[in-house]
Amino acid sequence: MSLLNNVIDHALDDGYAEATARRAAEGGALPRPLRAKLGLAAGLVLAAAVVTVGAAEARISAPVVAKERQELIGRIEAESSTADGLEEDVERIRAEVAERQRKALEQHGGDQAELVGLLSGATPVSGPGVRLVVDDAKGTDTGGGGPRESSGFSDTGRVRDRDMQRVVNGLWESGAEAVAINGQRLTSLSAIRAAGDAILVDNKPLVPPYVVLAIGDGQRLSTTFQDSADGQYLHALVENFGIRSSIATQADLRLPAAPSLIVRTAEPRGAGAATPSGRATADTGKGTS
Repeated sequence: MSLLNNVIDHALDDGYAEATARRAAEGGALPRPLRAKLGLAAGLVLAAAVVTVGAAEARISAPVVAKERQELIGRIEAESSTADGLEEDVERIRAEVAERQRKALEQHGGDQAELVGLLSGATPVSGPGVRLVVDDAKGTDTGGGGPRESSGFSDTGRVRDRDMQRVVNGLWESGAEAVAINGQRLTSLSAIRAAGDAILVDNKPLVPPYVVLAIGDGQRLSTTFQDSADGQYLHALVENFGIRSSIATQADLRLPAAPSLIVRTAEPRGAGAATPSGRATADTGKGTS
């Protein structure tokens, strides 16, 4: 009976009774979960206020940024237009200079003005000749130039600058009167060089295939070139490294004038000085390097 009476008299555990008394002493403070929810709500309100203020500032500054961006675009377009105009002026002046140089050559050439213009590349020419195409081997990355091996031959399937030098010089020696590569007219001062993987002719880069047009007696020029040392060199490149090459005679070829000329004067040393001839054309061309 004493146990039953104890249970009836003490229905709540002592711990629960103490917690109830402590809460009553604190004056009915809010439960912890409720305080946490209120704190979270206050933080969200503060964050919303910050975002709202930032958005308002962004809307205010957006027109200013857009205006500055538009002004910058306008300045870039204006400067680009100015640069394009300057390039056009340079090309126009360059063309005028080249035309005056050609006229000077024609004026001072005397009775041989036509031959002087031909040898200097000052005038466009047309006539029979050969069309020689030299291209990299199949599956080779586009490009040429670069160093050469000590063997004197290309160590890859790419056409090198020295290959084109030998081809052009071989055509001059075989009797070519005028030569052009990919539409670029060669003169006695032309240079074939390499810059990285590119072949340059007078500092202008070319890309394969390299189409060489040479004016002269087509059949004789073709035969003489293929039998020459330079023609055999090209044949060895084809046989050993897969470089592709083809040559064909043409009844009518048209070569443009050289894009730029250097006008110089010379005087013969005496009455017995040699005069230009067909052979002189090949010797002049031999200067291509």
